[in-house]
This record gives sequence, structure tokens and C-alpha cells, in this order.
Amino acid sequence: MKIILLALLLVSSFSSAQALEKSSLLHQVIVGKQRSVDHKHRDNYRHPQQTLEFFDVKDNMTVVEIWPGAGWYTEILAPYLKDHGKLYAAHFSADADQPYFKKNLHDFVKKIKSQPKVYGKVEITVLQPPKILQIAPDGSVDRVLTFRNVHNWMKSDQAAAVFNAMYKALKPGGILGVVEHRNSTLKQQDTKAESGYVSEDYVIALARNAGFEFLAKSEINANSKDSKDYLEGVWTLPPALKLKGKDKKKYIAIGESDRMTIKFIKPM
Repeated sequence: MKIILLALLLVSSFSSAQALEKSSLLHQVIVGKQRSVDHKHRDNYRHPQQTLEFFDVKDNMTVVEIWPGAGWYTEILAPYLKDHGKLYAAHFSADADQPYFKKNLHDFVKKIKSQPKVYGKVEITVLQPPKILQIAPDGSVDRVLTFRNVHNWMKSDQAAAVFNAMYKALKPGGILGVVEHRNSTLKQQDTKAESGYVSEDYVIALARNAGFEFLAKSEINANSKDSKDYLEGVWTLPPALKLKGKDKKKYIAIGESDRMTIKFIKPM
């Protein structure tokens, strides 16, 4: 009996040491020099370490980051995964109609090429619904992560198509991690999400309709100061500050938006 207990303690200690090592690696990446100072200043609102740990992202996984924009999370995911895992960055199409999409992709590619030791293994794929939806080979990835994108897909009536695409890319047992501006439960959800805010129930329904099962949610990225009733929607708050100088101090004091953090699983 003593031998069995000792063995269990050794296994437990080894597992704890492994978890601590992974957490330490993620922390080293988050404080690393490859991240811009401006991006690091937003950690207080985006909580990257807690968020990625909640989504259970390991350094040996295959991960898809959806619409990475300027690469805020790419600065963390790329170096974290480069030695043992793989990162797909599902970005806009170079043939997109909107000039914003083209410029955003151009700037992202420039960023990737600027530091080959950090980003050299990132594979850029395309997500441009409804035409281009294969973000990675079907059933090949462990995690799909999307940060504040759902409202954009709702605006273009493409949310269902994108959730289906994310489902197809994941392995059975793979996890979808969603961070999104969270709407008030007292407000009826606008299906176009013109304010930028989306209700948790609406996101959960989108995921379930695609075949996902709800796994868990966290208040990591919550902000109780966000009243969600601004003239320019969520873009009234930082970092956009769309009202420019008007009540700027007030909105900076509120901080970035209240956000849901939810994970779903693709059934085995």
C-alpha cells in the first residue's frame, strides 16, 4: 500500500512539475521581446496567460488562430508553438473586396516576415466567407481560437458558416475557444450585432448548431464597469475610442469591453 501511495505521489509530482514548466514557458513568451510594448499594455484587459490556460493550449498542439488582425495573439502563439506544435493563422483573402481586409493582411504578412525566427513556421490560411472556409485540413487541429470576431461574422450573415468551418477543422475532442464582447442579458440580441456586443446565449447557440458541445465559461475577461450603452457601440471604449477626445478620460477609466470567455468541444 505504501509503495502504491509513493508511486501515486511521484506521478502527481511529475505532472505538477510538467504543468509548471508549461506555464513558465507561456509566461516567458508573454513577457518576451517579440511582443510590442503597446500590445503588452493591453494584457491587463486581455489576460493572455489565463485565457490560453483556460483554453488548455499546450505547446505541442496544432492551433488555428482565426482572423488574427495585427497579430496581438500571434506574438504569443507563434513562439509558444514553434518548437513542438503548429500555428495556422486564418487571415483575410488577398483578393478580398474591402480595402481594410487587404491592408490588414498585407501588414500581418509583413510582420510575419520581419522576424523569421519567431514567425517562420506560421502557416497563413484564408477565411473569407462564404467563398473560402477551409482554415486547416479537416479534422487536423487541437484548438481553434477566435478573439472578438463573432460580431463581424454576424454583421455579414456568415456566423453559421464560420462556426461550421471551425468545427470541420478540429479533431474529435478538439476545443474551440471564443472571446467576444458580451452583451447585456437585458437586451434583445441584434442579429447583425451593430453595437459589437453579442450575448453569451447567442454564441452558445451558434456553436451548438454547428455540432459543438458547451464545455465551460470563465470570467477572466469580464469588466463590470462596461455599461454597453454607448453612442458608437463597443468602439466607444479603448482601444478604438471612436469619439476621440469626447469624454476620453471617462472611457479610458472604464477600460476595454466586458468579454465572455467560452470553450466548446467537438464530440468524440
